Amino acid sequence: MFVLGTAGHIDHGKSALVQALTGIDPDRLREEKERGMTIDLGFAWLKLPSGQEVGIVDVPGHERFIKNMLAGVGGIDLALLIVAANEGVMPQTREHLAILDLLGIEKGVVALTKKDLVDSEMLDLVKMDVEELIDSTILARAPIVAVSSITGEGIPDLLATIDRLLSSAQPRKDTGRPRLPIDRIFTIAGSGTVVTGTLIDGSLSVGQEVEIVPSGLKSRIRGLQTHKAREETATPGSRVAINLVGITTSELHRGDVVTIPGWLKPTKMLTASLHLLPHPVSGTGQALRRPLPHNAEVSFHTGAAETMAKVRLLEKDKLEPGEIGWVQVVLESPVAVIKGDRFIIRSPMDTLGGGKVIDSNDKLLRRFRPSVIQELKVKEAGAAEEVLLTLLEAKQPVELPTFLAQSDLSESEAQPALDSLIQQGRVVRVGQAEPYLLFTASGWQRLVKQAVETLQDYHKKFPARLGMPKSELGSRLKVGKYAPSVWQKLAGDGVLSEEGLAVRLASFRVQLSPAQQGKIDAFLKSLVQNPYAPPAEQIPEPDLLNLLIDQRKVVKVSDSVVFAAPAYQEMVEKIIAHLKAHGKVTLAEVRDMFQTSRRYAQALLEYLDEKKITRRVGDERVLY
Repeated sequence: MFVLGTAGHIDHGKSALVQALTGIDPDRLREEKERGMTIDLGFAWLKLPSGQEVGIVDVPGHERFIKNMLAGVGGIDLALLIVAANEGVMPQTREHLAILDLLGIEKGVVALTKKDLVDSEMLDLVKMDVEELIDSTILARAPIVAVSSITGEGIPDLLATIDRLLSSAQPRKDTGRPRLPIDRIFTIAGSGTVVTGTLIDGSLSVGQEVEIVPSGLKSRIRGLQTHKAREETATPGSRVAINLVGITTSELHRGDVVTIPGWLKPTKMLTASLHLLPHPVSGTGQALRRPLPHNAEVSFHTGAAETMAKVRLLEKDKLEPGEIGWVQVVLESPVAVIKGDRFIIRSPMDTLGGGKVIDSNDKLLRRFRPSVIQELKVKEAGAAEEVLLTLLEAKQPVELPTFLAQSDLSESEAQPALDSLIQQGRVVRVGQAEPYLLFTASGWQRLVKQAVETLQDYHKKFPARLGMPKSELGSRLKVGKYAPSVWQKLAGDGVLSEEGLAVRLASFRVQLSPAQQGKIDAFLKSLVQNPYAPPAEQIPEPDLLNLLIDQRKVVKVSDSVVFAAPAYQEMVEKIIAHLKAHGKVTLAEVRDMFQTSRRYAQALLEYLDEKKITRRVGDERVLY
């Protein structure tokens, strides 16, 4: 699933076009409807001709609401840059385009709206202006489609163009580290707190525990919706509404991130590569060309978050317009970011530039140090980590020595990169000793999900069994010789419990019906009454008998002979004592020893032979 975001100057028809495309009015606030102007983010969705569903984020065009625009544009896959044919390129057009360029949004289409208000000559002139505007940006050679939201002219062509562009787009990667930057917070009567955002980097499921960063609050997902349809699991690239348990709206803020607990750490300082725009842009068109000085105060925007910040220049005392430099951004409030995240910096009314996070650790770096700059260049390239991740995605699980050998990287390159990936949670190491087994985070989560679903089905089908045979589950998961390490990791994570040769979900408890419990009670009572000659007719069905065996309450020595565990232990001890004293024992002696019949004595001795406690020599037994 993909997300499309609008961009463009105020009153160029963004919301009207969204409504023409989807039938949904994205302006949800009363003030927006009264003023005829988008103030905050609006949301809609549509189904393209190919059947692909697309979420839409409609952003405000007025320069006073640029921070709201930035809160919604960060998670989009395709930009819909809107220019009114009767006005042409305007200041906010330039600012929104600059923001798209800085955020690295590579796919886009330009919609020339209000086609019905101009003649063909004017339309051609505006089209040429737009082509010149986008030529030096990331949207160079983006298709331009003229439309009218009033008459519907051009709308089918625009839909087909969007469909074609998204058909070649790469789906969002699932790295196993879901993040949902919150862009809207509200309450639904009877349900409680709901947050919305664009989900990236992983999936979220109903019932899952989540953490809100940077506050550290914990919650659980009560429900999920995508495009107003209930979902059990939301996947990366989806517009998602999450119903959270135990959290009030007053505890949440736009820009907070919903994620899985324990890995995403907020920071008040990050290291980045900053690209200063050649000319700062603003909705007023009055921005001046000027350098950015060391420790300049700016507003910082990433995801849906906004905070004031100071920019520490690491290589020089000022950064000239158009230059790219290494910086540390000191934040007034903590934000949740990771390496590779994009950001924008602004002065009160101007977009100054933007860049990419290289390191989110809040470690102060010394200025004017070539060694520091060289280290940042290596981190920016991230070559070793990407090589390892790509290899592991194709061949997992894999043992550590084999993996490092296949990477074609030197140990000095590969091992630190792998350690970093494990620390980041992008690679999962399984096992207590070498050779460790490695998975990508998403690969491990898929295996965990498959294990849980397989055991759930097994417990539902066999509620009286203590667990599923390890060999059967190992075959289903295709983990082969690695099964013991996998069971150990799953048990350590609280997913399952080991029960001898079986495994079960940690939360599973055997559930017996009153009739089944009655059979067990009657059988155990019969064993107590006849410890050395237990009646075969009261042996319960296999599932109940295997449960008693797994619980070590009984010992099955043959298909028709089952002893209570205490009685069996007593008989074994007496036979061993006799053998130690006399060196041998006969079947008749065992029969007389316990005042039982030949059938029970023979079954017991054959079982002891099988267990290599005794060994048959002619008609006698000796210790093995």
